[in-house]
Amino acid sequence: MQVAVNRKNTKFLPDSSRVIARFLFTTEERAIATIQSVLAMTENEVRLSLSSVLRDYSLRHRNISAIFERHFNKIAHLFVQLNMDANSLDNKLRMLIGSYFTMEYSVDSAALFNPSIVEHPYQSELSLNEKRVILSLRATGEGHISSIVFRTGILDKNGNLTLEPMGSMLEEAQHIKRHIYDKKSFTNKLKEMDFHSIVPPALILDKLGDTFTYGELRKSAQEARASLHLAADKELLISQIVWLASSHYELQFSLDTNISERVIFPVSINEKNGIEDARFVKFTDDNGEIMYYATYTAYNGSTILPKLLYTKDFYHFNSLPIHGEIAQNKGMALFPRKINGKYAMLCRLDGFNNYIAFSDTINIWREAKLIQKPKFPWEMIQIGNCGSPIETDKGWLVLTHGVGPMREYAIGASLFDLDNPEIEIGRLKSPLLSPNEDEREGYVPNVVYSCGSMIHNDKLILPYAMSDYASTYATIKLNELLDELQKSKT
Repeated sequence: MQVAVNRKNTKFLPDSSRVIARFLFTTEERAIATIQSVLAMTENEVRLSLSSVLRDYSLRHRNISAIFERHFNKIAHLFVQLNMDANSLDNKLRMLIGSYFTMEYSVDSAALFNPSIVEHPYQSELSLNEKRVILSLRATGEGHISSIVFRTGILDKNGNLTLEPMGSMLEEAQHIKRHIYDKKSFTNKLKEMDFHSIVPPALILDKLGDTFTYGELRKSAQEARASLHLAADKELLISQIVWLASSHYELQFSLDTNISERVIFPVSINEKNGIEDARFVKFTDDNGEIMYYATYTAYNGSTILPKLLYTKDFYHFNSLPIHGEIAQNKGMALFPRKINGKYAMLCRLDGFNNYIAFSDTINIWREAKLIQKPKFPWEMIQIGNCGSPIETDKGWLVLTHGVGPMREYAIGASLFDLDNPEIEIGRLKSPLLSPNEDEREGYVPNVVYSCGSMIHNDKLILPYAMSDYASTYATIKLNELLDELQKSKT
């Protein structure tokens, strides 16, 4: 029997009007020339130019003058080459110079896709059987750079989603880098990523102590570059070492931002190709503590790095790399609680099959066991997960994606044993959701895909992307789905 899927009319569409004010930098030479040109302006020209910029952009961004000041500070070191003290400039001149190093970026002008959904930490002021939720989405803009954005809404008892109003002024978080690195574990991660096959990382790391900061590592890398004539492959190595270190960071959003205004954008040039497919899950520790985790993929154009984002309140986030021999591919999805005292993770080591891994440490994963291979025609090319497993009284419900003829992506479902999720109880023989005529046209045709679902009032709430362009959601009666999975025992 085919499980009934109730597709909803709610659509999450790209919106080119949603912009952030980003730092703009081309080359040092051009930057100095720009600074000199602004310094040559008369006092009246400075006043008129700054007034024009503030008039045009102050209603588009929260505290645009503070953004200009922040971007000015990013290039203030260049004033040394002009034999000037940047601090000697008056505030208007600093802001105007900062505006020349600022640009608007439309975060989801190209696509808004691959959503996940979790329960909102704030559940007050709701009616009976309502649930406030947070949706995360992969937003893609100019240059196909991906970031993470959020929407909030309220589910009624029937699974109908009422979206809460969106804020109008998007904002990046303040980037806080405070991580202290352990040389031994850092070296091990480099080995896992095969950087040592190009040139020994000791070229940089030997100069550092047993622990070091990002700043110390970057200084050592700069010294190595200055003292050695490096071939292109060795230059790449140094860039990758610094990139790995820069992947540890903290983000803090202003308390006066709406969650729909918060954009988690790549924090360094080494993440220039974006942040992909965050799989958010509400995790409950054995002591009852709640943490929201998201596995995602950072990509710099040449190397994929699985990472872990975590937050309690969606204001303050931490990000760190996932270590271990199996942390080498996309699509890792964390279970919402420990199993037999260990963290559990779905993963796809080979890009083809589904695996499960267990660990004592949430960001170190060493071994994995195969639990699923492609079986049915609609998943013969590959199988993967569509987000974290969902706990039910019948077992772990795992939504999967399968790729079949014509590279058509479909969403399926499987059921795994609660106490031993290595055991597959059942798997749908046909897709739960395949792209229909309204969903198959887009940036990547014939694709439906999800990064995480949830249960509400005995319904599965399934947000999904339509052909890597826009997103929507569907509801499925949970008992009907579980009954069908139990009938289809593998």
